[in-house]
Amino acid sequence: MKRLFIVLLVVSVAACSRKGGGSVKLRTDVDSVAYILGMNIGANLMRMDSTLNIEAVCRGIRDAAAGDTRLTMAEAQAYYLRYMNWILPEKALAYEEQFLADIAKSNRSYARTKTGVTYTVGTIGDQNPNAIPSYDRDTVSLRWVIRTADGAQVYSSYERGDTIRSAMSALRPGVRESVKLIGKGGRIDTWLPAKEAYGAAGDAELGIGPNATLYYEIELVDVVKWNARR
Repeated sequence: MKRLFIVLLVVSVAACSRKGGGSVKLRTDVDSVAYILGMNIGANLMRMDSTLNIEAVCRGIRDAAAGDTRLTMAEAQAYYLRYMNWILPEKALAYEEQFLADIAKSNRSYARTKTGVTYTVGTIGDQNPNAIPSYDRDTVSLRWVIRTADGAQVYSSYERGDTIRSAMSALRPGVRESVKLIGKGGRIDTWLPAKEAYGAAGDAELGIGPNATLYYEIELVDVVKWNARR
């Protein structure tokens, strides 16, 4: 982490070493490469936190280049780790809470559970008790589409032509909670807070980032009650 922190500062000196960045001329190949490096670093910083004060970033680079920083490297590293591990996740959680609350407020067809799962039932399905999953050992067959909060599709069982068969206990908590609200043949559209989906780990294979709010379109194809198999 310390090495990465230093590299970001050193590489960025070319982009922020003087005021009035708009007047910088790209006269040589080296100048162009320096500008490209600055672009990449800027893009990475915006992905990390789009609210960052760019002028403060540049001031930190100028101070580091001059050998006159306001914090020691140890102090800077400690603060950075606290920001990434505590402050930033808390900001993301607050944004997510407001995002889901706004969905429920703006569309009365949506309801929210105590865990923050925000859903609307399209088709209620069979309401016979044997057709509604209620135990972790029940087995369900599902088809679903998963999207990120910006609408990007990360998985569709319809496009893959498959059906997910799983014990309830193996499903993500928010999915498990959602399918309990419908019966066999039912459909539900549901927003899952990150903690009810893939959490801080995300899922690199699916392309789901850490702390991602997800949108599921779920069809409950079949239910096999665990006590019916005994």
